[in-house]
Amino acid sequence: MQAFRNFLDKRVKQKMSDFLSGWQDWQTAFQDWHDVSISELHGLMSAIMTACQPTDTDGWTLILQELSFDVPNLEALTLLSEYAEDVSFMLKDNDDAYGYEPLVPDDEHELSERFLALKDWAGGFITGLGVAEVALSADENEQVADLAKIASIRPDENDEFDGDEEGYLHLFEFARMVPVLLFRKNRKNIKELSIIKGLSPERLTAQEHQQEKQLPPVFDVMQKQ
Repeated sequence: MQAFRNFLDKRVKQKMSDFLSGWQDWQTAFQDWHDVSISELHGLMSAIMTACQPTDTDGWTLILQELSFDVPNLEALTLLSEYAEDVSFMLKDNDDAYGYEPLVPDDEHELSERFLALKDWAGGFITGLGVAEVALSADENEQVADLAKIASIRPDENDEFDGDEEGYLHLFEFARMVPVLLFRKNRKNIKELSIIKGLSPERLTAQEHQQEKQLPPVFDVMQKQ
């Protein structure tokens, strides 16, 4: 127990001095895009990268369109594409994989804000598993079920987390290991996913279906989050 506490103390110090997470870059790039939080988008991207090969900005544009999101500007799309490629290669390497971290605010932000960002990341990750059509084993289903508990955190429940830095770090450490554990060696081409495959100029996107109030059931989960 003491060893784990020492580990958590070390993690706190690392997080407090960590200015390399990319949080500010994402906030700047996506400042005019508000469909979901940057943490949720990072979770979505991370889940897709556990099962798929990296894609270009066109590939991410197709995914975002099919999820009924507005397409962000080129700077934001480029950032998303580049980070996705970095995450893909990080998870692929047995040593580097353990350095993966969800995109959440650093320790200068309120603890409740970090909890909510981690909740958003978890929700985005679960959605991304569905988009990437990841088949889970029984053990992996248990991991995702636990992740869903983090995704179920609600703003009006956050008072209980005030000052609970250790509780937050427990959840953070669990969440950051999920992509490492779910990474697939044989990954798919994003443009071959069901959400995108067969997309043609004549086929309505999910966004167009939504505008006509004909949203296909496959996207219903995303709309309920």
